[in-house]
Amino acid sequence: MPESLVFLNGQMVPASQAHLAIFDAGIVLGATVTEMTRTFGQKLYRLDDHIDRLFRSLKYTRMDIGLSKEQLAAASRDLVAHNARLVDPADELGLIHFVTAGEFPVYAGSAGRAARLTPTVCVHSFPMPFEYWVQKLEHGAHVVTPSIRHVPPQCYDPKMKYRSRMHYYLADKEAQLVDPDAMALLLDLQGNVTETGGSNFLIVENGTIVSPTLVNTLPGISRAMVIELAGKLGIHFEVRDIQVHSVINADEAFTTSTPYCLLPVTKINGLPIGDGRPGPIFARLLAAWSEAVGVDIARQIRDGAARRTNA
Repeated sequence: MPESLVFLNGQMVPASQAHLAIFDAGIVLGATVTEMTRTFGQKLYRLDDHIDRLFRSLKYTRMDIGLSKEQLAAASRDLVAHNARLVDPADELGLIHFVTAGEFPVYAGSAGRAARLTPTVCVHSFPMPFEYWVQKLEHGAHVVTPSIRHVPPQCYDPKMKYRSRMHYYLADKEAQLVDPDAMALLLDLQGNVTETGGSNFLIVENGTIVSPTLVNTLPGISRAMVIELAGKLGIHFEVRDIQVHSVINADEAFTTSTPYCLLPVTKINGLPIGDGRPGPIFARLLAAWSEAVGVDIARQIRDGAARRTNA
């Protein structure tokens, strides 16, 4: 039976043969930058935007992968063209790029830091897990603000997308003590709302979409899409510091992220947001996003969840 492919260090290899060394810096140091792109109609959406951001992260982390943006994009499209043939025609793929600082066989803490490394470059895909999102699409997500705070920008710039994510992991574990299905909404050291472990977070106040500032949050490509759609729909978009009090008293809230595009948030720390149901601005944005990509996103999530659950 045909096997999905992985692009690893310049070669296409079967997924079963794609491995990282146990002494790769991505494992021993968590030194990894990453991107995720998804398909619509099994064609990659905004791939160039994601690769541009990846290369900005690579420059920031001083990693030279020896490939141009065009070469990496071409390999990504070839990979998806192959792997898409192995899934249901109605399925979509998520595409992951990640780059580690490279193999570090003499790793010995700071004693080995002079070693010159060749980055590890990997691109792989997976079928989109629609079943993970269908309940949140229908009823809304619950966010919980844990005691774990977001890494301050004085440590590393949040415009880099990275995998050094122990704080996100711990925050989600703490949030799940409150509600097993909750996701953590991290605050910064001053108590301002930032983001979740995998999405930008937005609220609606009096018809205006309000975003936390980018001081402590990733400038998401999906967040940029929300700004574009809001402009077309005549919805004002504002950027400023917001606190938990503002979220509790918001009319609506939602998260935005590449895999699912938009999901409503209807509860924070056990309290309902608005009337506790997905709101009208969320619905308008999701409909406009669906029109822009030529796919009914909500229906795709529902149908895909049913198909994968019954498979």
